[in-house]
Amino acid sequence: MTLTQLTNARLIDPETGSESLGDLHVKDGVIAPAGRADTVVDCRGKCLAPGIVDIGVKVCEPGERHKESYASAGRAAAAGGVTTMVTRPDTDPTIDTAEILEFVNRRAQADSIVNVLHMAALTKGRQGREMTEIGFLQDAGAVAFTDCDSVVTDTKVLSRALSYAKSLDALVIGHIQEPNLSTGAVATSGKFASLRGLPAVTPMAERMGLDRDVAMVEMTGVRYHADQITTARALPALERAKQNGLDITAGTSIHHLTLNSYDVADYRTFFKLKPPLRDEDDRLAIVDAVASGLIDIISSMHTPQDEESKRLPFEEAASGAVSLETMLPAAMRLVHGGYMDLPTLWKALSLNPANRLGLDAGRLSVGAPADMVLFDPDAPFQLNRFELQSKSKNTPFDDARLQGKVLGTWVAGTSVFGDL
Repeated sequence: MTLTQLTNARLIDPETGSESLGDLHVKDGVIAPAGRADTVVDCRGKCLAPGIVDIGVKVCEPGERHKESYASAGRAAAAGGVTTMVTRPDTDPTIDTAEILEFVNRRAQADSIVNVLHMAALTKGRQGREMTEIGFLQDAGAVAFTDCDSVVTDTKVLSRALSYAKSLDALVIGHIQEPNLSTGAVATSGKFASLRGLPAVTPMAERMGLDRDVAMVEMTGVRYHADQITTARALPALERAKQNGLDITAGTSIHHLTLNSYDVADYRTFFKLKPPLRDEDDRLAIVDAVASGLIDIISSMHTPQDEESKRLPFEEAASGAVSLETMLPAAMRLVHGGYMDLPTLWKALSLNPANRLGLDAGRLSVGAPADMVLFDPDAPFQLNRFELQSKSKNTPFDDARLQGKVLGTWVAGTSVFGDL
């Protein structure tokens, strides 16, 4: 096999926390020691970083392929610098049996140009009544277990599922909202939501959900990840859980890091998310938590919705936004705003999610998979949602002025985006 040299690159290495001008060599799909190159790619001083590992992507197969397929999601991921998608099980039907998991795995391998890993449901049908066959699903390739935004309310069922997951060393991902308080809410409570006449939920619903799950983790010892922490109220509980030695990590979405509750002022349903957008003080607290490492992972929470689902009154419209392609330029707002440097950002986008899932990705060291993204962090552009690769176009960044363009993406050393 040939040795490819990527030269004149601004190397972003989250593993060492460094940023330096240098070269990278690729051979047989992995990062290789320096040697005499057969092919040279000039990166022109742009940033070369590990590909993004995105936990929480919804691909709408089976059931809603018109919203997003593995082929379209793969193209969107490549265009956004995402080299590994970790998909959610909230499909129709739910990914809750080994047979369905094997089906979507075959679809992903056949159609996606980036790596795809799958999460499976924690309970059958995500209904919170009976746990799935976690062992069989693990054998079929499930890397984590979650009921997504369907919170298990029966703590006895949850304790059994978590205890069984612990016995298999399985990772459980939880959505930390107190469900009774959160039901029907489309905004965060406060004066602004009241003035807009929107049903709202207190930030304490997130704190209460986290407190319960932390207690369950302490009781069972399970490996646990909170998918989205979005409020300042939840951060002290997360910090205590980590200080107490619990095997817990936490994530947040790119939208909750870069948007706030005022963005729903015109009732634009592209800004309707779950959990709802938070106040600016919460956003800044979450940004600080990512910068300090208290929150480990940034994900896109990519949720395609068709036009019919979004062209409804705000309360009735479907929640969620596509974000595989917009995550990187949106994240550049955190860098250009001075909140964190590129290695810190990439630790949350790539290294930490890879480590949590036990992957070799997320690093630029010799022997690591040659999953990489080349990008210009300063390139300005105005987003046109109709140019997105996703089948669905429900992005809150439509017409937004952004900085940061992906120039090239490689998976196992093979170019999947760009013409370098």
